[in-house]
Amino acid sequence: MYQDAGDLGAAAFWRGVTQEIAVRSRDPHLVGYSLVNQAQVRTDLGDGPGVIDLCQAALDDSDALVPKVRIMAMQQLAHGASLTGDRAAVDRLIDTAGGLVHRVDDDLPWGNACRRTPGYLEVQRATCYGRLGLGREAASLWSQVLDAVPTTARRDRGVYLARHATAAATAREPDQALEIGRAAAEIAVETRSVRMARELATLKRAMGPWQDAPVGRDLSEILAPVTKGV
Repeated sequence: MYQDAGDLGAAAFWRGVTQEIAVRSRDPHLVGYSLVNQAQVRTDLGDGPGVIDLCQAALDDSDALVPKVRIMAMQQLAHGASLTGDRAAVDRLIDTAGGLVHRVDDDLPWGNACRRTPGYLEVQRATCYGRLGLGREAASLWSQVLDAVPTTARRDRGVYLARHATAAATAREPDQALEIGRAAAEIAVETRSVRMARELATLKRAMGPWQDAPVGRDLSEILAPVTKGV
């Protein structure tokens, strides 16, 4: 909750509490899960080496972990790789994680996004590609991912649209970025999601080369109610 609201200090504190509980439980799956949660905070902070260290620690005894926890650790490790500019590692990790999805059959009540979220691993790949500056590749993946996202999943859809728009801007397709960004902004206004607002602020920065052109001014007007103060 705190991470989604942008309070990374509080998020790190509560992730730490979770990790202490996990370690005291002596449950290897819960310990791995808590390490991945910590790595998520480091990802938001842009700390690639920190993400890698935490995820590798989670995977140190990977044979003892249920497939779901291994998938979570590998996809988050891919985010760490993207923060350090390692595309080859991103693809290798996402592909390896993909080979485990069909083996997820535990009844643990947490960490079920890989089963619940359509295109879960391709969402991670597209996000990593965007972070790597691979605009065209990321935009192509987002188009595929969004086709599978139900309209009822408004918050996820809004975040994905914002990332898709940023990828289009990175690919130097400002008109496409504007149209996709418009759809994302509508959802952001409805949901008041801080996470979505942060993604749209990233889009605004990516559209910097066109800030004085009509397309850039149109985008600024669309985003103004959402990104103010972000």
